Amino acid sequence: MIETIEVTINGKKYQVTKGITLEEVANDFATEYKYPILLAKVNNRLKELSAPIKESATIEFLDLTTCEGSRTHISGLTYILVVAVKKLFGKKANVVVQHSLDKGIYIETNFKITEDKLKQIKETMQAISNADMPITKVNIDRIEAMNYFEGMGDHAKAGVMRYNTNNFVTLYRLGNYYNYFYNLMPISTERIKDFDLTYITDDGFLLRFPTVYIKDKIKDYEPHPNMFEVFTEYRDWAKIMNIQNSVDLNEVVSSGKINNLIKIDETLQSNRLLHVAKEISSKKNKVKIVLLAGPSSSGKTTTSKKLCMFLQSFGLTPKVIGMDDYFCEREETPKDENGNYDFECLEAVDLKLFDKQMSQLLKGETVQIPTYNFQLGKKEYHESLTLGKTDILVIEGIHALDKKVLTNIDRDRKYKIYISALTEINMDDHNRISTTDNRLLRRIIRDNRTRGHSVEHTLEMWPSVRVGEEKYIFPYQDEADYTVNSALIYEIGVLKTYVEPLLYSVPADSPYYEEAKRLIDFLRLFLPIPADAVPQDSILREFIGNSYFE
Repeated sequence: MIETIEVTINGKKYQVTKGITLEEVANDFATEYKYPILLAKVNNRLKELSAPIKESATIEFLDLTTCEGSRTHISGLTYILVVAVKKLFGKKANVVVQHSLDKGIYIETNFKITEDKLKQIKETMQAISNADMPITKVNIDRIEAMNYFEGMGDHAKAGVMRYNTNNFVTLYRLGNYYNYFYNLMPISTERIKDFDLTYITDDGFLLRFPTVYIKDKIKDYEPHPNMFEVFTEYRDWAKIMNIQNSVDLNEVVSSGKINNLIKIDETLQSNRLLHVAKEISSKKNKVKIVLLAGPSSSGKTTTSKKLCMFLQSFGLTPKVIGMDDYFCEREETPKDENGNYDFECLEAVDLKLFDKQMSQLLKGETVQIPTYNFQLGKKEYHESLTLGKTDILVIEGIHALDKKVLTNIDRDRKYKIYISALTEINMDDHNRISTTDNRLLRRIIRDNRTRGHSVEHTLEMWPSVRVGEEKYIFPYQDEADYTVNSALIYEIGVLKTYVEPLLYSVPADSPYYEEAKRLIDFLRLFLPIPADAVPQDSILREFIGNSYFE
């Protein structure tokens, strides 16, 4: 007798055969999704579609328009890309996943690329996708996996196996190739259809795809030369230091040389910020306003305070103003589609007053500067400000780089700085460290330390934070005169020692358990680094504590 069980999908109950795979059930719901179904949440636990349904459950199917599905889609695309390149140019040909760029991922090759070669790669990828080849999960002895990757010339991935403490590791097979990905994978290549490739240089191209934030299409490529230059500069420095991935960093830690690396990295960070201060000082007869913006947990507080210190060393007197003090009165604050106050939109700022007062200050007038009372939801006026000859305004806010801010002041009187944690190392050639994950780890630690927030609270708020960044911060990053990369090459190892215990606090029945587990699995690839050698003026101290600027 065939045994059936009850499952709930999209709020409706269905009877299915016990032991049927998620893939078989997902096929019946394919028409309800714009993109192919990639994963499922079964009783809030992420599962690959190959998993059988063994008991009654609530099932949610995920495509690439979800965060979890997007990660799986990108990993699947990367695997298809790797296989396509090796099919075309031989086993020694390789691609290295570098960093995000214009809602895509910049990929470098170990051979010269041309537009014709890139066209071949795209056509081969499409052929692999159309062939509906299975992507099969296999558990393999860790030493055997290490030897396999060494034989393939993939020393980074062999190193990942070396620092993995499990006896067995999970690999994925596609055709005659095996690979390691720390994300869950699609069940077949046919589910990975939506992508494009764009030629950038003779050794790099852009892998483009729909994203969680642009769901209806693949975004047309728009060059961002400033961001690309910053990434390239930091990657080149990492190459000089012989630290390009988690394995290289782990070797520095295990050899007892991490304190020296910390000193070098922190010196480099300070020197770059000192360069910015020197450039602003050289324009002091013209530039009177410095504007700083960046996404959450990018280190804006430490950067702005450290910059002020450096500006003072050049004889300038910074006067710090926060745009948050110019919020509209609570009753005038716009509301979002859910009827909640939208404090992140530009209209939440009393832009008319802000523009007027900054203009008055530049004219030498005395102004009553507001301080926003967040409990009462109104501006209060307790102090006045007049700019002296050596004074310079330093203004921080999420909208600081928006073109609609301070339109009444000439552009050459303003110096704009964009701050973000642009992580310069990856786990290996095919698994990148997301700059978003880097910032999320920072925020989890800081929220818990300074506000007493649980990991679950931070993870709950994070999606809305990300939406705000996509709308109000990232579109204006090209406005910057200088981009400060606040990421430190060693920081994941330090963050691990603080955030890992917090992540383990998320209970198994929490809706955020899977996300916490994903971050734990990611951190397992890094050796812990003690914070003893991290200087007090480090950006990292803003999050882990004991900062000189607190």
